[in-house]
Amino acid sequence: MTRFKDGDKAPDFQFDTPWEKGLGFHTISTGKSSVLIFLRYLGCPICQMDMASFKREIDLIEQKGARLFVVLQSSAATVAGLTNKEDWPFTIICDPQGVIFQQYRVAAGGIIKYLHPAGLIAAINATLKGYRHGKFEGKETQLPAVFIVTPDRMIKYAYYGENISDVPTPAIIVSHI
Repeated sequence: MTRFKDGDKAPDFQFDTPWEKGLGFHTISTGKSSVLIFLRYLGCPICQMDMASFKREIDLIEQKGARLFVVLQSSAATVAGLTNKEDWPFTIICDPQGVIFQQYRVAAGGIIKYLHPAGLIAAINATLKGYRHGKFEGKETQLPAVFIVTPDRMIKYAYYGENISDVPTPAIIVSHI
């Protein structure tokens, strides 16, 4: 599967959040740059830690006039059952079948990438910070990715993680908006 690169056209897609159904990505993101962050699922402690980081640093992204979307393999029912819309200053996209992951060519890794030392260290750090494992959903070996999509629907920045915890920090992402 060929990865997207900077300058490629960003695919449009329909999506559900835990609280809304049938939204169109290009429709909802019209006029602003969008940051799409692909994580594994809400029950993953590493993903919980990443989402908390983006929640704390959302001002960095919003100051650049961009909107943040986090794509999870979790079902809308799982997310809605564990959290409220008001808890998140960004849009959570539920993709339990991995359709959007496939459209953006975000692949799962093998066992080596899943058990990568950086991922194991991130899992320990997340646990020490109080994040607990919840429901398993999707592909356990799913790798993360980040895309910045311009208002004219082009990919300005494409980053594919090399292990389950390989997500750029909010500051790094903002430097590419």
